[in-house]
Amino acid sequence: MQPTATSDAVKDSAFLKACRREPVPHTPVWFMRQAGRSLPEYRKVREGIPMLESCMRPELVAEITLQPVRRHGVDAAIYFSDIVVPLKAIGVDLDIRPGVGPVVERPIRSRADLAQLRDLTPEDVSYVTEAIGLLTRELGATPLIGFAGAPFTLASYLVEGGPSRNHEHTKALMYGDPQLWADLLDRLADITAAFLKVQIEAGASAVQLFDSWVGALAPADYRRSVLPASRKVFEAVSGYGVPRIHFGVGTGELLGAMGEAGADVVGVDWRVPLDEAARRVGPGKALQGNLDPAVLFSSTEAVRAKTDEILDAAAGLEGHVFNLGHGVLPTTDPDALTRLVEYVHTRTTR
Repeated sequence: MQPTATSDAVKDSAFLKACRREPVPHTPVWFMRQAGRSLPEYRKVREGIPMLESCMRPELVAEITLQPVRRHGVDAAIYFSDIVVPLKAIGVDLDIRPGVGPVVERPIRSRADLAQLRDLTPEDVSYVTEAIGLLTRELGATPLIGFAGAPFTLASYLVEGGPSRNHEHTKALMYGDPQLWADLLDRLADITAAFLKVQIEAGASAVQLFDSWVGALAPADYRRSVLPASRKVFEAVSGYGVPRIHFGVGTGELLGAMGEAGADVVGVDWRVPLDEAARRVGPGKALQGNLDPAVLFSSTEAVRAKTDEILDAAAGLEGHVFNLGHGVLPTTDPDALTRLVEYVHTRTTR
């Protein structure tokens, strides 16, 4: 299959230009978790619908994805889904429990447990193709970002059986049986790449790989035990020519290695200033970030002051996409996000 042709208007969008490190009319803005719990309209349409089920209803997915574009005027939409959707699609027995997160019924602790992870086919996630078709018709010149969970973070959920603070089972497997660990991440890389390919071929004009938990690792462990799988994902989708974004939390010490994985844009959390992040990542990459999500609970003046710091630090970058340093917190005032988009656009219009 070939990816859906991207319109000239989308290709010329500020977001895609920044990802390609080209001159932009203004700094583009989008927010991780912009489609979600901070919006009352999201809570209304999701009422009574379990999370995983909501990810499998194309019309609902399209509506939720569009909500922040309508409300905030962001420069890109992010496809509404969850990182465990491809695992559920291939038959892994898991659920997303409110207040807990993904819970896996039979954690992967042995080689025999790898049998849970078969290949992902487009037919497994036909609802994704349908939803993206609906979205690309509605979004017009606004790019759509597809996304997937990175192999390490998916492996952590699968090995721990759910969210974990210390990742003790994950690290025990990684250190204690490095061959099984490598095989697990390699299989997850294939599943992740297949999921991203479905989104690109349906019409997504950029993709982001989320490695939410990889900040738990030391740089040497990342290079040895994680980088090969992440690189495999990015290489698998390189032929499509869409920008590839790589983001992790608490990854200040890993930024250089993450920059080697193959993404065109490296996401930075709020702990490292963007000019320092650029030094660590090295040339040839755009950066994305990195306002602390908690700043949005402060006054408008304080938000603008912190935003100015970020924009000043980004002034010399080859390309910059403004974002938070992690996702929008559930109790964030939506109007604060709208004001932030307006301020960045006004402050950076050429």
